[in-house]
Amino acid sequence: MQLFHTLRELRAFLDGCAGKRIGFVPTMGNLHAGHCQLVTQAKGRADIVVVSIFVNPLQFGANEDFGSYPRTLRADCDQLRTVGADVVFAPAVDEMYPDFNGQDLMQQVIVQPPPLADILCGASRPGHFAGVATVVTKLFNMVKPDLAVFGKKDCQQLMVIRTMVRQLNFGIEILGVDTMREPSGLAMSSRNGYLTPEQKHQAAQLYAQLQQMRTALEHGRRDYVTLCQESISSLEKQGWQVDYVDIRSQTDLSDPSPDKTELVIVAAAKLGNTRLIDNCEVNL
Repeated sequence: MQLFHTLRELRAFLDGCAGKRIGFVPTMGNLHAGHCQLVTQAKGRADIVVVSIFVNPLQFGANEDFGSYPRTLRADCDQLRTVGADVVFAPAVDEMYPDFNGQDLMQQVIVQPPPLADILCGASRPGHFAGVATVVTKLFNMVKPDLAVFGKKDCQQLMVIRTMVRQLNFGIEILGVDTMREPSGLAMSSRNGYLTPEQKHQAAQLYAQLQQMRTALEHGRRDYVTLCQESISSLEKQGWQVDYVDIRSQTDLSDPSPDKTELVIVAAAKLGNTRLIDNCEVNL
């Protein structure tokens, strides 16, 4: 496995891969089994798999966890070597943002995401998806993959990226991979490491609540607003600070009509200081 820190090194390697199908898994590091599954999926569909590790400052808000987000490059590389990644690209900030002056990124060109980026997580984290869209565009330009693999846990991010790739004519296949879960049902996340053992046990309540909502929908409930409010109240009584629990269309995250059959239940909530997201697809 090769480890590169500069675009020059990466491109020199990729120039020698002409005719091979390139798979790409972008990450922020602090990897877990869910990330490894993305790599495994990429390996089954590509000749060369590149994994990026970059904690992107442009997608973090002023009071978010950019400074405290774990940087675990050595451990990440050990995991990636085990699952057969070919290349790890771990650039510094000034490699990704060439005009970075040590304090300000000086990134004047921003990729404007579609309007669906302004709802749900986008409403709570203004500018977040513009930061995601911009850094993913940069990485796509650097790696030039044929395939890029993302987890479905952040279904809004996946939808933003699919729309961006289609409308900007990237010609990249985007593969979404099902969320990996702890035995408790808790979605695997790099931010689970912020949780105390007691909080990690309690965190399984979020997905359990989504499963209860799915069961209610499968049994015929269509009073979406009331169902969401009941779930919010239940979580709040258990100590959660709920950002949203909502039922949306799987295709575009719009508010669904009562006869819509492909739904996704989406949620974001804080347990202590840790913000967790999850979702649950429902096919009626």
